[in-house]
Amino acid sequence: MSNVEDQLEEDEPKKASKLPLVIGLLLAIVGGGGGFYATWSGMILGESTAQEPDKQDDALPKEPEVAYVQIDPLVISLRPPATAKHLRFRANLEIVPEAQAEIEKLLPRVTDVLNSYLRALEPADLEDPSALTRMRAQMLRRVQVVVGRDKINDLLIMEFVLN
Repeated sequence: MSNVEDQLEEDEPKKASKLPLVIGLLLAIVGGGGGFYATWSGMILGESTAQEPDKQDDALPKEPEVAYVQIDPLVISLRPPATAKHLRFRANLEIVPEAQAEIEKLLPRVTDVLNSYLRALEPADLEDPSALTRMRAQMLRRVQVVVGRDKINDLLIMEFVLN
């Protein structure tokens, strides 16, 4: 019987050690982390992202000179299928400071263009949540046609209320 037991013990394969697998995994993680840091910090494949303190102020982009012109508030009556009866709209124009006097002279034309555009909108267009971004782009384009593309930077909507 002992002969059979000895033979069974010899047939069972010995389990391999997992120590080389664990060591290999740890080395791969450490190597990957070190490689990431070396690339990210600029030691390999690029310049360093760190700047000297006295050069950081020069590297920051300067704010462009802008002025703001307020457009008179508009109240637009909406068509019957709309759930709201009126639209209150107020906006400012972000402009080049040198053109401020010229743009202020053209404000009645700007108000007319915006009033015409807003009055032509369908009630469904006003109630769509993503419509404000689309309408803002359309209004900016129309104002740039009236005043000049190089004089207007942006149209800032201050109030857009359906009631």
